[in-house]
Amino acid sequence: MQISEPDVPEWSFLTAEAAKDGYYTDLFATEVDGHVTLAAFIQAFYTTPLFRAERLVLRIAARLPSTDQQVTDLANADATKFAAWTVEAREDTQILLNAGRTKSCLMVTHEADKTQLMFGSVVVPEPAKGNKSPRLGPVFDTLLSAHKVYSRLLLSAAARRL
Repeated sequence: MQISEPDVPEWSFLTAEAAKDGYYTDLFATEVDGHVTLAAFIQAFYTTPLFRAERLVLRIAARLPSTDQQVTDLANADATKFAAWTVEAREDTQILLNAGRTKSCLMVTHEADKTQLMFGSVVVPEPAKGNKSPRLGPVFDTLLSAHKVYSRLLLSAAARRL
């Protein structure tokens, strides 16, 4: 499965985040056959075996349990909170989830009989101190490469489910 790193679309919730000083944003995309709704993408993304492993870590390490029913409620816009994330913004084709210093964005676009699935992330920098610019910090700097690989794997796993 081909995963690309397109520019952030102007209409995306990520656009405003990318313009902020010191913020990190990325976006990964892939295409699948058929018309996939945002709800179906959310459901597939957060119930893949790979993401279920992350949910287990969140349950054990951060005491933030989640269930498949909570994913369904999030997908169907019947909930605004899921594990560590709170819905910051939502439209028919995109959702932005806030977990404090990190945010996740899922988007879908349609063309003919194809759907482009997009997954983007935002890392909010540490506040500026004195004359220094805002920065991500050593933890995020260290994990950035792993984050990119993990993001590609998550998107690929969701696309395969769809």
